Amino acid sequence: MGEENCTTVTEFILLGLSDDPELKVFLFLLFLLIYGATVLANLGMFALIRVSSHLHTPMYFFLSHLSFVDFCYSSTIVPKMLANILNKDKAISFLGCIMQFCLFCTYAVNESFLLAVMAYDRFVAICYPLLYMVSMCEKLCGELASCCYLCGLVCSLIHLCLVLEIPSYRSNVINHFFCDLPPLLSLACSDVTMNKVLLFILATFVEIMTIVIILSSYLFILITILRMHSAEGRCKAFSTCASHLTAIIVFHGTVLYIYCQPSSGNGGDVDKVATVLYTVVIPMLNPLIYSLRNRDVKEALKKVVGSKLYSLRKCC
Repeated sequence: MGEENCTTVTEFILLGLSDDPELKVFLFLLFLLIYGATVLANLGMFALIRVSSHLHTPMYFFLSHLSFVDFCYSSTIVPKMLANILNKDKAISFLGCIMQFCLFCTYAVNESFLLAVMAYDRFVAICYPLLYMVSMCEKLCGELASCCYLCGLVCSLIHLCLVLEIPSYRSNVINHFFCDLPPLLSLACSDVTMNKVLLFILATFVEIMTIVIILSSYLFILITILRMHSAEGRCKAFSTCASHLTAIIVFHGTVLYIYCQPSSGNGGDVDKVATVLYTVVIPMLNPLIYSLRNRDVKEALKKVVGSKLYSLRKCC
């Protein structure tokens, strides 16, 4: 690519998911519905765990952080995506693009480590139930959650520093619905081999580290469950873990596909669909598949709603 075709950019154009005018209204309504459900479910779950003393346990402590991360994660991407579906002007400033990617990267890495920490939490709860509340003390839970946020922030800052070193781009048109790093790097005029290699290494490292923690935890959990004499105990343990594993498989499967192969993530239609799955759909599903279907959560919700209705009746 000749140097004359390269220029510094002040804004990028996001092409979005589709140019088909007939799909615009459908996509807008679909993602608006998903985003509304995401906000309601995650903020509702976060608030419920905070106000219900019955849910002040290590498992729900991490679930509250996951709900908060999912809300932030989705809010980083979906509002701009919704605006671009209907608007002809699909521009995003250079600073806005960089900030969107940095926040997305922070929350994505954070979620990966949170899912791993939650697997460890289930391991302690099932394999060492008598020591659970002692082992997973409030201080340790706070430290583990802080480490998750710190890991996300460090990964984001590493990529940010390298992206800011790119002097010019051959185009400002990004074939994606948000400012993801792979399609952004594909537009760079300068050599971005280091960026791509580092993206692959960091993504693979995060995936391997978190998956090893998850698989190790569930291996010991499986051994413990198989040793249980009570069929009811085995069913309860499997039920608790099945929801968590569902979220893990969907999330990590798409992340591995997008970021952990060197030639991936160039904004193709398949990449876009896979990205929609873990950036838009999963934040909505997480509170549904292993929070709202939990008996403790349902009972806490009934108590909170019941107390509010009682207060209203008393006031009237």
